[in-house]
Amino acid sequence: MTEPPRFRRRRRLSAEETRLWAEISRLVTPLRGRAVPSSPPPPPEPVSAPAPLAVTVRPGRPAAKTPAPKPSSVSKPTPVSKPSPVPTPPPPAPALPPLAPLERRVRTALRRGSRSVDASIDLHGMRQSEAHAALIGFLHRSRAQGHAVVLVVTGKGGAGGDPYGERGVLRRSVPHWLRLPELRPLVVGFEEAAHHHGGGGALYIRLRRR
Repeated sequence: MTEPPRFRRRRRLSAEETRLWAEISRLVTPLRGRAVPSSPPPPPEPVSAPAPLAVTVRPGRPAAKTPAPKPSSVSKPTPVSKPSPVPTPPPPAPALPPLAPLERRVRTALRRGSRSVDASIDLHGMRQSEAHAALIGFLHRSRAQGHAVVLVVTGKGGAGGDPYGERGVLRRSVPHWLRLPELRPLVVGFEEAAHHHGGGGALYIRLRRR
């Protein structure tokens, strides 16, 4: 059996062949009644798949580093000096008992002469400043030596027996000095001396024991 004829598929002209065909067609003079075959349409250009868009990825800028805070130049605190402790005031001295007269037996013995004084000082004729300093020194020494009763001669004053005259200053001043805080820790009491010891111009002074 004879195989049926196979139809060949027309081959598409290439772009070069199409260009040559167009050149030849312009040179050929067509016969009467025949038209110049038009050049076959150029083969369509193969449609290529659109190229993928190239996405340019710009590297992101690194995040700006926040500068670390510089340590503030804070001056070191000035050391506060501790307040000096308030000195504790010394305890108040115990109140001294009031001045007391001599004991009766001591007074009686002194007036009768059966007992003598332990020491004596004569301030008569001294200025007040001299007499005051001499009295203080005498009483301190007498107490340090353990004396109990001493005699201080002041003088009776001027003629006429005026105890407030110019010459009776020590007679007024010595009792005042004996009452001052300067001598009170030394003195228990005092009183006018007996006649044979000077009477109104002298004083018996009883000293406090150590």
